[in-house]
Amino acid sequence: MENTTGPKTTSLPADHAVAMPAFVERSHLVVQDLQAVSAWYQRIVGLSPIEQSKSGVTLGAAGRPLLTLTSDGNAAKAPRSAPGLFHHAFLVPGRKELGRWLAHAVENGVRLQGASDHLVSEAIYLADPEGNGIEIYRDRPRDEWTYQEDGTVAMNTLPLDLQALYDEAPKGAWNGLADGTTIGHIHLQVSDIPQADAFFRDALGLDLMARYPGASFFASGKYHHHVAANIWNSRGAPKREGNMTGLAGYTIRFNDAAALAAVIRKLDALEIAASGENGIHSLTDPWGIGLKLSA
Repeated sequence: MENTTGPKTTSLPADHAVAMPAFVERSHLVVQDLQAVSAWYQRIVGLSPIEQSKSGVTLGAAGRPLLTLTSDGNAAKAPRSAPGLFHHAFLVPGRKELGRWLAHAVENGVRLQGASDHLVSEAIYLADPEGNGIEIYRDRPRDEWTYQEDGTVAMNTLPLDLQALYDEAPKGAWNGLADGTTIGHIHLQVSDIPQADAFFRDALGLDLMARYPGASFFASGKYHHHVAANIWNSRGAPKREGNMTGLAGYTIRFNDAAALAAVIRKLDALEIAASGENGIHSLTDPWGIGLKLSA
């Protein structure tokens, strides 16, 4: 059911997350109750159906596919310690749109898990009905980011003033996530940080942009992060099993086909198997999570 066409063309800033040389295009969750989870993402997150079949649905914003949900009757509930999704992060165009989503969440009694000012962004956290983590966020302008001499970017986790964000938000009818909403990044649970550095930095060619205790943040184009990996719940955990709920896979798209070709050559040199079909290269990452690379 995977849509192999590119994302909808929307006018986005030149320094936007998805305008970078490589970016996370979409993610794929296996869920136990497809109908309920799909309805929740539509009603609460504000995604809209793009493709539908008996086994799953692809949801997105303004025609841009962002999230595929499928159901497998044999899937076992993934333990909290399993490698997989920490959260997938939906990037809205600005603070106004973040405030509008917050006002919508308040009106619907959504239980939030947290809200943070990360210096480079403002983020709100919650989970879907099956416990999959979600971040709704907006980026601050890049001229407000602080880069260190080594090329990393300053990030922090400070309290976000939700009351001020709510008070500033336009109130009115909720029509879903705004045009221009994308997946800004995906944050993974992995079992080992040096292994994550070796895979995302050394094999896939992403830059290491920041470190927290137990976490690394990777990106292209000096974005703050397109992929994060932490061991906070999953240190030393075995690979995901094929029949688990949660993150089945995600897609990294390259804006330059030559850059993708270089990554494929690097994977071959490292003897990391990737099968190619219709321009999409499929592999399994070191923690048993599916990964598709496309251009």
